[in-house]
Amino acid sequence: MGKCPALMIYLSSFILLVLQTLHGVNSVKCFGNSFNGNGSYAQNRQKLFSTLADKVVTNGGFYNASLGQIPNRVYALAICARGYDQEACFSCLQSLAQDTQKGCQRRMDSFIWGGNDDVSCLLRSSNHSTFGILQLGPSVIWPSQDLIESSKNMTLFQRQWEEMVNRTLEATTKAETSSVLKYYSAEKAGFTEFPDVYMLMQCTPDITSQDCRKCLGDCVMNYRKDYLERKGGMASLPSCYFRWDLYTYHNAFDNVTRVPAPPRPPTHAKESCITNKKGRSTIAIFVVLTFINLLVFIGFIKVFARREKYKSVGGAEYSDSDGQFMLRFDLGMILMATNEFSSENTIGQGGFGTVYKGTFQNGQEVAVKRLGKGSGQGDMEFKNEVSLLTRLQHKNLVKLLGFCNEGDEVILVYEFVPNSSLDNFIFAKHCFLKLLTWEMRFRIIEGIARGLLYLHEDSQLQIIHRDLKASNILLDAEMNPKVADFGTARLFDTDVTRAETKRIAGTRGYMAPEYLNHGEISAKSDVYSFGVMLLEMISGERNKSYKGEGLAAFAWKRWVDGKPEVIIDPFLIENPRNEIIKLIQIGLLCVQENAAKRPTMNSVIIWLGSDTIIIPLPNAPAFTGSQSQSESGTTSMSGDVFTELSCR
Repeated sequence: MGKCPALMIYLSSFILLVLQTLHGVNSVKCFGNSFNGNGSYAQNRQKLFSTLADKVVTNGGFYNASLGQIPNRVYALAICARGYDQEACFSCLQSLAQDTQKGCQRRMDSFIWGGNDDVSCLLRSSNHSTFGILQLGPSVIWPSQDLIESSKNMTLFQRQWEEMVNRTLEATTKAETSSVLKYYSAEKAGFTEFPDVYMLMQCTPDITSQDCRKCLGDCVMNYRKDYLERKGGMASLPSCYFRWDLYTYHNAFDNVTRVPAPPRPPTHAKESCITNKKGRSTIAIFVVLTFINLLVFIGFIKVFARREKYKSVGGAEYSDSDGQFMLRFDLGMILMATNEFSSENTIGQGGFGTVYKGTFQNGQEVAVKRLGKGSGQGDMEFKNEVSLLTRLQHKNLVKLLGFCNEGDEVILVYEFVPNSSLDNFIFAKHCFLKLLTWEMRFRIIEGIARGLLYLHEDSQLQIIHRDLKASNILLDAEMNPKVADFGTARLFDTDVTRAETKRIAGTRGYMAPEYLNHGEISAKSDVYSFGVMLLEMISGERNKSYKGEGLAAFAWKRWVDGKPEVIIDPFLIENPRNEIIKLIQIGLLCVQENAAKRPTMNSVIIWLGSDTIIIPLPNAPAFTGSQSQSESGTTSMSGDVFTELSCR
């Protein structure tokens, strides 16, 4: 009986340690601006949190929402891990909401990755939208209290641990576009020194796969730096979560196939050593000769691999006069990839030809643009687009993979973009309309602006697109915009800011008045087109829908009347009114009649990212009688679609 008190003290201490550990895993991180705990922001957050768990469950495990008016508007993002049980997900998020409201009573920004026996989940909140934005700080790190025994082979353990990290990271960032829980992977493996090791990685689905890889890389680095000798632990950032342990957790490994442990290294290695000097000399000579032969062999392999790389898709390396390399595809491989340009593979029809989906023998999907013989795009436009896109590398520009010009065929081969062009979304009056939330529209607008800034200022060349419109903006698997169709683009010397042309190319309704009427080309021509497109995205209506005046003139009149909200898409009626009106103001600044008054794309990006900078008031746009612009058709491109799209 005398031992019982000591035993009880021990058990109590152990239970307390476990509870502290669990609390450490679920600890909330609070940061950002302060707020009144009894004010509007706190009330909005509480109201938003009260329905968030239910919204996540009913929307497939992920939900992004906001509530209230600026500056007390609350934005929240929540997610449950893949394969979640609905009741467990609901319970997990309810718990995180309580932890956040209790732990962050004075800070607007917070995030918490936590979980229970059945599921892991995330709850993130802020006074500004974080949707689609990679967030790499602050971090939360929780290491196990237990150290790996000194008797273990740490060098062997670290090598096997790093291999497991790489496998899990690769599996996590191979996004499944059909799932909102696309960045997730759980792995179970045997190590030489441990029977079972468990590892889990997850990112929020609103970021890109590259951003997910960056985020998880930082998580692993943060943990590895100080705690690799611990028996498990967790590291998290607002956009991602990493955890490993020597026991299962979150019900994440039930159906995971275990990677077997590698064989143990030989314990009697010394017995196999050759100890005589003659033997060691022979081995040394053999190693040197083998190394030399290996270097020669690698050299041959690289040469042949470079050739075979192009042969694998039926092409050959090609260099233009400026030394730019790209891929020339042979016609036979393109015919095979598109099933001889089958109508079933048609995914778009443009003013210069037809676009087909193609699949090469190695499984690579491409968009094949077959230029029509009577399209009007001759050898000059073809070489122009090939030459320009070879030099352009930006995440918001479509990537040209190669070309083909055999016989009468003139063909461009692009990356395949698995969502449609922007116009199929913003002008949709059916199921696609609900996909374009305000947060997503804002992210698309910002991405287009960054693509244009790269063309105008940040690339090695200065390029004016000349045909910017919604049908020439493609959307990738993560709804990131890519500016496409450079057949009419104009290349400028770096010290030239404007030029004139007698050949007007582009789409009426999007052309700046000085370009349409006088052939004057500058970066401000693209800014005008961007402004028209921005107003289209806010209104959900085509420019040509406003017969007799055009969208820019209609928006300007509503602005002068003090009723700019009239043009806002009814689908956005519950979204942040002041933020949308700010973008209407930016759009009107871009379509001003005086080109010199229009902002640069750099200014546009600064305005988009700031809530404090005072934006100038716009002047009137050009009243050019938009019925002639928007209804007379296109002078050049008419919007190629590089994708397949259907309602499900």
